[in-house]
Amino acid sequence: MKTIGEFVGKYMALIILAVSVLALFVPGSCLWVQTSWINYLLMAVMFGMGLTLKPVDFAVVFKHPKDIIIGCFAQFTVMPLLAFGLGKLFGLEAGLLAGVILVGTCPGGTASNVITYLSKGDVALSVGMTAINTLLAPVLTPAITYVFLRTTVQVDVLSMFLSIVKVVIVPIVLGFIINRFLGKFTSRAAGILPVISVAAIALIVASVVSHNSQKIMETGAVVFAVVVLHNVLGYAAGFLLGIVLKLPAAKKKALSVEIGMQNSGLATSLAGTAFPDLSLATVPGAIFSVWHNISGAILAGILRRIEDDRYYSQSPELRTSSSE
Repeated sequence: MKTIGEFVGKYMALIILAVSVLALFVPGSCLWVQTSWINYLLMAVMFGMGLTLKPVDFAVVFKHPKDIIIGCFAQFTVMPLLAFGLGKLFGLEAGLLAGVILVGTCPGGTASNVITYLSKGDVALSVGMTAINTLLAPVLTPAITYVFLRTTVQVDVLSMFLSIVKVVIVPIVLGFIINRFLGKFTSRAAGILPVISVAAIALIVASVVSHNSQKIMETGAVVFAVVVLHNVLGYAAGFLLGIVLKLPAAKKKALSVEIGMQNSGLATSLAGTAFPDLSLATVPGAIFSVWHNISGAILAGILRRIEDDRYYSQSPELRTSSSE
């Protein structure tokens, strides 16, 4: 099972891409995955994340609060501002604009932790930022969404808040509690968690893309361009921020990935709740779900080649001994 889990994790981008292409061009093949399942599938992913969390993962918050504060502030400023700016620049209509901004105001997802690990980044910092941002999301996601969209659409803040608590917070807390008291069992089941997570993400993508295939095709290249730019500029902003703050390479990687990758599955789920009259609001989240898994895999291949700055500051002798 561990081998299968490693295989699925390694080829996650290709799996998601294959599912999305099938759902887009042959939507009838995936229509059996009901949109009403999305929340439950997302809860399964969040529960799996909770099962991997330990008290030590939250210790980074207290040991390095500055890093977490930087990550949280950047997450809820950079991506919403980019979303709003790109949406206005490309003249997106109300539904698509709402969907893009909702993607921007959501926290990072579990995929960011996986990509950070593959990038040889600071996984503890990534997990800490994801956890804290997720805990802040019930308040900040509705609030920031309302700030940007109150003059365009009506945002059901209370409904969005309750949805985040139900879909994200409760499953993570349950998983964390089970891992705390049944650690031996969860450690044995760890090998299957990547399979469950990727399967759930694939089903979410299949459902959203197949049920919105016509809308996605109609919106054309414009919304795709916005989604790609939103994601890539988020990566760049995170890494640039790390350079400005003179953070070690491992933390630069974590910051870049965490800011650029969003919990787009949650955004898609919330779009139906917050904007029931804007059917196109689910489209940006659906496209982002596919794209950021592909771009994340590509980014990991690039970032893993960047060694820690301190490594290069060592003398050749120390550099050799530290690598042995």
